[in-house]
Amino acid sequence: MTDNSQHLAMLDSTRAFLASDKRMFIDGQWRANAKGATLDVINPADGTLLARVPSADEEDVDLAVRAARRAFDDSDWSRMKPTDRERILLRAAELIEANARELAEIESLDNGKPVTVAQGLDVSMAAQCFRYMAGWATKIEGSTLDPAIPYSPSNTFFGYTRKEAVGVVGAIIPWNFPLLMASWKLAPALATGCTVVLKPAEDTPLSALRLAMLLDEAGLSKGVVNVITGLGRSAGAALARHPGIDKIAFTGSTQTGKAIGHAALDNMTRMSLELGGKSPVIVLPDVDIDKAAEGVANAIFFNSGQVCTAGSRVYVHEKVFDRVMERVATIADALPMGPGLDAATQIGPLVSARQMDRVLGYIEAGRDEGARAIAGGARKDGKGFFVKPTVLVDTDHSMRVVREEIFGPVLVAMPFKDIDTVVTQANDSPYGLGASIWSNDLSAIHNLIPRIKAGTVWVNCHSLLDNAMPFGGFKQSGFGRELGRAVIDMYTETKSVLINHA
Repeated sequence: MTDNSQHLAMLDSTRAFLASDKRMFIDGQWRANAKGATLDVINPADGTLLARVPSADEEDVDLAVRAARRAFDDSDWSRMKPTDRERILLRAAELIEANARELAEIESLDNGKPVTVAQGLDVSMAAQCFRYMAGWATKIEGSTLDPAIPYSPSNTFFGYTRKEAVGVVGAIIPWNFPLLMASWKLAPALATGCTVVLKPAEDTPLSALRLAMLLDEAGLSKGVVNVITGLGRSAGAALARHPGIDKIAFTGSTQTGKAIGHAALDNMTRMSLELGGKSPVIVLPDVDIDKAAEGVANAIFFNSGQVCTAGSRVYVHEKVFDRVMERVATIADALPMGPGLDAATQIGPLVSARQMDRVLGYIEAGRDEGARAIAGGARKDGKGFFVKPTVLVDTDHSMRVVREEIFGPVLVAMPFKDIDTVVTQANDSPYGLGASIWSNDLSAIHNLIPRIKAGTVWVNCHSLLDNAMPFGGFKQSGFGRELGRAVIDMYTETKSVLINHA
């Protein structure tokens, strides 16, 4: 790890973790790759080496899956009393909260996001997720039935259903909210009695390893949670196609999700896929200009635009378009950029040089097709993988920047005249993850909500989530749901039982 000014604010425990020998967590033990293969973890704020982690291969994946299988089939985890699983998950939530600052610093250094955001959102919601899902451990239930079978009228039957853990889960998570996404997968899987092999993104593996330490401390049996670090094309692909996996839970790009889905289908592996988005933001003419502009800016620039539900397409009524967009551009130009551990930072770097080049390439493609930047549009000078918050106008639906997911701080803006037009434009996308409506006209809002094809519609806010509300997408934004009661169905199978009393 290179020591620089960004590290001055770190806790001693964060420094110790970063300096420690990183290993994978398999069957309750910390293991290196047998061949010594490693991956460099880069600090996106300055491009320096942050840590090295093992690069898992197919053999490592197999060891982890076999450990999870033993833990599910042979240990007491899946048969444990629900109250005991609840207690362990509540303990995990307490440990996350007790180590909140350290986890936030690790996340900020690894991902680039402001440490205040990491602690206030990522870490706090991760703890809440474990606490919320702990409650579901004791509330998973089936139903009783009174069967009437016409071709056996002389017999009396009793029927009921059971909800049983699906088994061994392969969880593959993205790099934009590493700790939170790990929690979204682990907490419901553990609440239902499943065991897990977790593969974090290759760019941001550190918080998953620290979380594994905390889960071990919380009292999980060995093999219940395993964490492997490695490349998606090797470790991730091996996990998706492994015949010992009962269910794949993936969050990431639509392109990768399709590949994982194909691999899982060969084994008829259950799967849930939370994929990409190109979420529309609709601004009606009755809005307060300043409040709407602040909402539009936050919808796209939060987490440097690296959010699957980012409000990356904004449709503003022509009566207020110029005023709203002028204000959004002013906000974009004023957002403080810097390393995540700087308390003044609101816009951190993108996660990698690769992602920065991708985003800059989209901006250039937009210009080539006729778009005009009224804010940003370039890389920030100096070290690190920074792209200035960018607002593109003079755009239309034929442009790549309007149709494709950029996953960076780039907003495309278009005016509209009437509701029917904006509904057509908002739905003219292969994605359907999120959308937001900005208005004070309650009737117009309620009429518009059912016409928008998206898994979540926010009103006068954007990308706000609660652990009790199901989250997922329509169309190529995936299928299945995270969070809420709905996620329990993603990690359980329904068994029907019919008893003949004759």
